[in-house]
Parts: sequence; C-alpha cells; structure tokens
Amino acid sequence: MKRQAAKRKPLPKIAVVLGPTATGKSDLAVELALAFGGEVVSADSRQVYRGLDIGAGKVTKTEMKGVPHHLLDVADPRDRRSARYTVDDFRRDGQAAIADILSRGRLPIVCGGTGFYIDALVYDERFPDVPPDQALRDRLAKRTTESLMREIERLDPRRARDLDHRNKVRIIRAIEIARTLGSVPPATRNKRYDALWIGLTAQPDDLRKRIHDRLLRRMDAGMVREVASLHRKGVSWKRLHAFGLEYRHIALYLQKKPRKKTDKTNMLEALEHDIVDFSKRQMRWFKRNPAIRWFEAGKRSAAIPLVRRFLKGR
Repeated sequence: MKRQAAKRKPLPKIAVVLGPTATGKSDLAVELALAFGGEVVSADSRQVYRGLDIGAGKVTKTEMKGVPHHLLDVADPRDRRSARYTVDDFRRDGQAAIADILSRGRLPIVCGGTGFYIDALVYDERFPDVPPDQALRDRLAKRTTESLMREIERLDPRRARDLDHRNKVRIIRAIEIARTLGSVPPATRNKRYDALWIGLTAQPDDLRKRIHDRLLRRMDAGMVREVASLHRKGVSWKRLHAFGLEYRHIALYLQKKPRKKTDKTNMLEALEHDIVDFSKRQMRWFKRNPAIRWFEAGKRSAAIPLVRRFLKGR
C-alpha cells in the first residue's frame, strides 16, 4: 500500500497593497486593517528612516486611526556606512514583523510603492552574495548616474532595464555585482506566504493631478523646513540627494544649485516632473506581476469584498 503524501501546511495569508505614488495606498491599508483585524507593514525605502516624514509621505498618527504600523522610523538617515539600511535588512525585519502579527492572529498588510522591497519580502528573494568593494564604490560614486547607467547597460542590459536611472546607490551595486560575476543573476525566490496582491492605479491625467495637489499640500505642511532640519541634524547634502525626489530637489534648492534654477517655482516644476516619471517606473515594475488585482484609486473600497473572499476560512 502506497504511503499517502503528507499534506503541506497551508502558507500564511497576507495582503499586499501597492501601486504608484499618490494613489492612496496608506488609506486603503488602514481601511483593510480596520475591517479585517490587520496591522500594516510599510514597504517604502525612505519611510524606514527617522525624520523623513513629509517628503516620504509617511502616514501620520491621525491617519493610522489606531492601526499598528511596522517598519517606520527604524533607521538612521545620516551618512554612516554602519547606518545604511539595505534590502536584506528590510526583508529580515519585515518577515519578523509579519511573523509577530500572524502569531497574534491578525492579518499582515504589506503596503508601499517600493516594488524591489515588496518582492524581496513577499517572495523571500535572496540576492547574489557579492561582498562590498568600498574602493570600487568610492571610484564609481564620483561618476554621473548617466555614465554609470551606460556601464551597467553594457555589462547587463537585462538588469539595466529594471533599475531606477536616478538611484545611484543601486546602479553602483549592480555594477559591483556584474563586474564580479559577469552579470547580475536573478534573485532566488521562495514562496513564504499566500499573498493577495491589490494594486491601486489612476488614469494618467488623474494621477498627475493627484501628484500636483499632494505636492502643494506637502509644501504647505513644511517640506522645505523638514529638509533643512534634517541637514542641521547631520544629514549631509550628499545623503539627502541620494534619497531622491523631494529630498534631492529641495536640497539643491536650499544650496542654490543649479544657480539658474533656484527659484521655488522652477524647483517645484522640476520636482513634479520627476515624480510623474517615477510613478511610470513604479508601474513598469508592478506590471511584471500578473497576480495583482488592480482598482482605480477613487474606488479603492471595491477591494474589500475581494479581501473578504480571500480570508474566508482563514
């Protein structure tokens, strides 16, 4: 008599809320948490840093509505090698947070717009184990992002297509790996969770308006003061530049660079343009995942019945 194959233990259920910037992901995550007894795990590469609040769009205590949020304010933003928070750090801390939430019988809701972090966490992605070469990094850091992108495009066109062309740190890391291994091999994946993927999106004109209106609200809330305060507290201009978008443009504005474009209006126009471009790169990343169920940002509550069906019998 043949021995019956042992049944595999069902994977724990989690929900993932993602999408381009300004689509209301945090609001939906809180709504789902309140409806289904959940807690939110932030998946944003800038919100992990203390003090990056307004510019990074960090959810406020009021907006949390009492829902616990994890992986906010867990890293030092100052320019110290020992303080750098990597995707490996995020995966480790995120999985620990999810395990803690599950142990209390609650629903983990991963929420954010950093697709690289989300995939690393949910798929338990493991990246090439290439040790850092600080001498190489120091040399590459002196080059422009355009020059670095040309090099990674030559070394590994596949990896180059997935990179944020403005993220100098990740471009340098890709070059570092490609120079060592000949290319950047795909990350290995292990499925740790039964994930429901919920995406929020918006039509191009609507998304541009959302980005424009939100940028003005953030300026009124004191975003320039926030960047100036971070610098006074020891975050270098170089480090602020590396955080990108709002922090990069405002840091340049506060330094009066470039001199021909130091007017606040010009700065905001350039920043808004870059945020729109960033939203397009986010969508290119997310479109690779056919499991995502997409909802219009203005109709995000339509996702609630989907979550209810997913959790039935949990």
